[in-house]
Amino acid sequence: MNPTEQYVNVLNDLKTGELGLLRTHAGQGLDESVDGFDLFAGLWWPLRQMSASAPRREVAWLIAKLYAFRPIEHSPGQTLAYQLGCCRPNTDRDEHYAKRFDRMLTLPLGKLETDLRWALDLLGSKDLKIDWVKLTDDLSIWERESTRLKWAEEFLRSFKGGRVC
Repeated sequence: MNPTEQYVNVLNDLKTGELGLLRTHAGQGLDESVDGFDLFAGLWWPLRQMSASAPRREVAWLIAKLYAFRPIEHSPGQTLAYQLGCCRPNTDRDEHYAKRFDRMLTLPLGKLETDLRWALDLLGSKDLKIDWVKLTDDLSIWERESTRLKWAEEFLRSFKGGRVC
């Protein structure tokens, strides 16, 4: 099991109180709360000590907060971009929806939390699953244009399948 998979498993094992504590840190940096920092350090630091390839601290903190916000079931292969494409509305709001996705692709990692929460909320409301490992790995290399292009391709690929939730 690679370090990212181990991290996702650690998140999956969090208790209700720990998830609640993480939720209270939405939109906050890691250094803004001793309680949040302590909880996060207990989750991430043991993995980081075992492997330098564990998710970067900033990405791991973001994923922890997102998971706490919407602990959607992990399902390998169910990428966020593809699932969002499947959820596009078949109405005049379709253009607005696509623009919101496009805008998300232009944001730097530090500005993505609100948009990712919107995306997870939408997927959760449709009882869809997500590949948390892939999301973590993608956000770890978010600065690469190729990562965001891959998301755009997956989003568009879902249209070809004709699947709409």
